Amino acid sequence: MNCFKFCGKHIYEIGVRTTTNKFHGCTNVRLGSQLKLHENVIYPLLKDSFKFYHKNIETASRCFHASCVLSQIKPSGNSSVNIFDRRAKTLQRERAARASDVEVYDYLKEEVGYRLADRVFDIKRKFKHAVDLGCGRGYVAKNIEADYVEELTVCDLSQTWIDQVPSPENVKINRKVVDEEMLPFEQDSLDLIISSLSMHWVNDLPGAFSQILKCLKNDGVFLGAVFGGETLFELRSSLQLAELERLGGISPHISPFTEIRDIGSLLTRAGFTMLTIDTDEIVVGYPSMFELMWDLKGMAENNAAFNRKLHLGRDTALAAAAIYNQLYGKEVDGKFSVPATFQIIYMLGWKPDASQPKPLARGTGEMSLKDLYRIDEVLKKTGKIPSDEDKT
Repeated sequence: MNCFKFCGKHIYEIGVRTTTNKFHGCTNVRLGSQLKLHENVIYPLLKDSFKFYHKNIETASRCFHASCVLSQIKPSGNSSVNIFDRRAKTLQRERAARASDVEVYDYLKEEVGYRLADRVFDIKRKFKHAVDLGCGRGYVAKNIEADYVEELTVCDLSQTWIDQVPSPENVKINRKVVDEEMLPFEQDSLDLIISSLSMHWVNDLPGAFSQILKCLKNDGVFLGAVFGGETLFELRSSLQLAELERLGGISPHISPFTEIRDIGSLLTRAGFTMLTIDTDEIVVGYPSMFELMWDLKGMAENNAAFNRKLHLGRDTALAAAAIYNQLYGKEVDGKFSVPATFQIIYMLGWKPDASQPKPLARGTGEMSLKDLYRIDEVLKKTGKIPSDEDKT
């Protein structure tokens, strides 16, 4: 163990303080294989096990998928049904809400909340009653205008966060502690439901979508934003590589996120129509991995999985920071920083109603897609656009 710790310190010093490529190519070759010092002493027991992980790292485009990570962990009794510990998440949110500098960590959720509110303004109608699920400190609510919403109910697991939500001008606001997994609203009672960066902590996402649909009136709207699967891929891969090298295995330090390809299927399965799904990436630079992890805690976005490892060893943390710096660090205008990518998946769905436009029945099309290259010619024959002779 002493030699192991010494090597960890040695790797950290090489990775951070020198400019040689000691970690070059560590995503497709054995981590640390270029280190000549103590290589035969430290790694002989890890060589066989690394062949398995090497294949996973080499084939992954950016990082391991959540299923790959969780397959290495023996599940606990609760995790067979629930992935996330909702009680732990409630405590994390309360702790973050009561911090004296809570507003310092609002930058990411403020930006996403503003973008989500802007999408509400794109819908040309006034909503009588809207609900903000997982409102946080009012990241969406503070941008809502009276021209679009008459009454707004803000909901969250944290009472302290709810109390910090500002009241929009000329909008009636209600405050209620609500668990996104058990909605207390009556059936067909809401015109609009918004959720900004909260539902990625829900255990039963299909069930939550079904509850939202049930609470909406006919032709009601659901607008949501969640973190996507590419979120924090830099941090995830750095921690996994460091644990592979130190411990010969990996732990789920970052909670699994929903892939964009699954969101549409889940919304359709719940019964939503006229879906609109798109994605965006926000990249934030940090001085090092440790500032990123500190900010995640301040946002209450630290890990809440049942199978989470409660302790990250010092040697593993230092090695992960060194890997992060070497793989992703960059210097711009004389300042060194490491990027953290946040993939945001935006979703919009409508509750079915007879007044909504319906797709044409199969086989009623007048043109074939193979005729698109001569669409002008076809339309002229049908008389839908004037021919050259008519123009003269």
